[in-house]
Amino acid sequence: MIEHLRISRKTLISLAEEDPAPAEPPAVFDHPAYQQILTVFAETSGSLRARDLALAMDLPLTPNGIQNVRAKLKRLASRGILVETEPGLFTQPRP
Repeated sequence: MIEHLRISRKTLISLAEEDPAPAEPPAVFDHPAYQQILTVFAETSGSLRARDLALAMDLPLTPNGIQNVRAKLKRLASRGILVETEPGLFTQPRP
C-alpha cells in the first residue's frame, strides 16, 4: 500500500513538472467574409459598428444582414482578433 502511494506521488510530481501544452495561436478565418471584415478594419483607424461595417462591405442593410455581420464581429472579438470597446463597437487591439 505504501509503495503504491510513493509511485502515485512520484507520478504526480513528474506531471506537475512537465511544461504545459503551448497555447494555440488564434485561428485565422479563411471565409471571405472574415477576410473582408479584417480588410476594412485594416483600412480604418477607428472603431466600427456592425451597420457601418455592412455598409463598407456593400452588404444589404437589412436587420438580418447586420445581425450576421454582428455575429462575425462577436466571434472575432471572442478570439482576440478584434476588441469590443463598448457594446456593439469594435476595433482592432492595440499592439
